[in-house]
Amino acid sequence: MTFKRTTSINKLLKLEKRKKVIQGGTSAGKTFGILPILIGRASKHPNTEISIVSETIPHLRRGAIKDFLKIMEWTNRYEDSRWNRTLLTYKFANGSYIEFFSAEQESKLRGARRNVLYINEANNISFESYHQLAIRTSGDIWLDFNPTSEFWAHTEVLKDNDADHIILTYKDNEALPDTIVHDIEQARIKAQSSSYWANWWKVYGLGEIGSLQGVVFDNWQQVARIPSEAKLLGYGMDFGFTNDATTLVAVYRMDNQLYFDEILYRTNMTNTDIGNFMKSEGIGRPYEIIADSAEPKSIEELRRQGFMITPATKGADSIKIGIDILKREPFFVTQNSTNIIKELRAYQWATDRDGKVTGKPVDHSNHSIDAMRYFALNKLNNRPSGKYATFKI
Repeated sequence: MTFKRTTSINKLLKLEKRKKVIQGGTSAGKTFGILPILIGRASKHPNTEISIVSETIPHLRRGAIKDFLKIMEWTNRYEDSRWNRTLLTYKFANGSYIEFFSAEQESKLRGARRNVLYINEANNISFESYHQLAIRTSGDIWLDFNPTSEFWAHTEVLKDNDADHIILTYKDNEALPDTIVHDIEQARIKAQSSSYWANWWKVYGLGEIGSLQGVVFDNWQQVARIPSEAKLLGYGMDFGFTNDATTLVAVYRMDNQLYFDEILYRTNMTNTDIGNFMKSEGIGRPYEIIADSAEPKSIEELRRQGFMITPATKGADSIKIGIDILKREPFFVTQNSTNIIKELRAYQWATDRDGKVTGKPVDHSNHSIDAMRYFALNKLNNRPSGKYATFKI
């Protein structure tokens, strides 16, 4: 592929003030617009120190770092010897460098100074973290985010005289495939009869501030990793292909609490691809995989590849029952599980035309959640106590 200069990049280049607040919808080219500007800055100005920060290292690896390396290769700048995979730092020949670290790294927040700061998806970090980074930055500060709700960028940063504000949408990103444009614009049609989709279109289509309300799961926390003492119970799987991802989630238990870890979240996978992936990850007997019963052919093909895979038993109100099981107690999600985290933040109850909650979730942002729900419904629903001490696995 080749790098394409978009309207998003042209608009970003026109921002002149020190603090640049980039608000935008989905696929607006925010990251792909800011990164080449920072790469150009590092290349042209010797000894420039640039920090790119997000909520966690896994989030950076699957987002900003991945995009950075693509852009470097597409623009023929990348030299493998200059990329330190351990420190997540790229050093340019002129003495400049771009480093990546997470807001969780306390020593980094209060550590060395820099010339330029870029906080990716700034609404996922605290104002205190931003402030510690900002007071150690001598030059430009870039903030980008999807405006799911108002946060400190609006209430604190935009009050400053040295702050620019811009809204980008998918229409500013000419590099976007037509298939994705079509999917985004379908939300505009759904918005005419659904308050959920109206809010979704407002935030992700138009890049305007929405209202995050009616979230289904508010009983979870991030953890760095699965505790060594936790017991693996099995896996939940949801099938997808072109637009929807195939997902695989590992389920663990320790001290009557559940831990979830994202193993797979990928589109365009055949059953052979899925089987090969699971074998490469060492997934197999005696741990059972509970999968979407709507795909009997896929289940049978994976069973013939040697996996202990079972169709989920759904039944009446199975979605609500599965959600209720997961909501009985607080649960934990590893920080590597970036797609699970994204879905949990966006998964909301549907509302009727009057804005009243219907008691059913919106069928969106739920591929990993469905995998979690299948496992819960079929393996964790054998006791009324509200505790996880009597699982029969």
